[in-house]
Amino acid sequence: MAEELKGLIEKIQEEGVNAARDRARTIEEEAKASAKTIAAKAEKQARDIIRKAEEKAARMEESGKTSLKQAGRDLMLSLRERVNTLLNNIITSRVQEALTPETMAGIITLIAKGAVSEKKKNIVVSLNKKDLEKTEKGLLTELKERLKSTITLKSSEDIRGGFIISYDSGKSHYDFTDEALAEYIGSYLRPKLAEILKR
Repeated sequence: MAEELKGLIEKIQEEGVNAARDRARTIEEEAKASAKTIAAKAEKQARDIIRKAEEKAARMEESGKTSLKQAGRDLMLSLRERVNTLLNNIITSRVQEALTPETMAGIITLIAKGAVSEKKKNIVVSLNKKDLEKTEKGLLTELKERLKSTITLKSSEDIRGGFIISYDSGKSHYDFTDEALAEYIGSYLRPKLAEILKR
């Protein structure tokens, strides 16, 4: 009986060891399968993270290029605006320097002579107060007598420099103010300046 008992114990031990081995093998296989799943999942997540990072980098690069282009355009627009402002200031300054009372008297004399030869009367010349006083003392008194037409000089607070002349008592007029002349000269020079800035 001791033999049988011993055999039974050995059999139980062998079955327990085999069961433990089977269980260990099952656990190991499950662990390997789980590890494979985790590794595949981690690999997919890593690929997704890399793809998203690459997309984000591409978007940022494109955004940076767009921002750079926009900044370049803004800079050019700002530069053109500043150059145009500078050009306008230079033109206005030069026109104001050129429109002395003597120069205006000469121009008005030529215009008035042309108007009288065309039998136009009721000529009205508007100037700023300071230029009006100087011009009245100058050539226009002589011109008025020589041309024997009605030339009226009047002061206008709206005029900084230059003059406005009318042949129909002020109903319509020709603008020779510093602002109008500067605008006219600027309209000629601005396209040339724009061509230079494009280069």
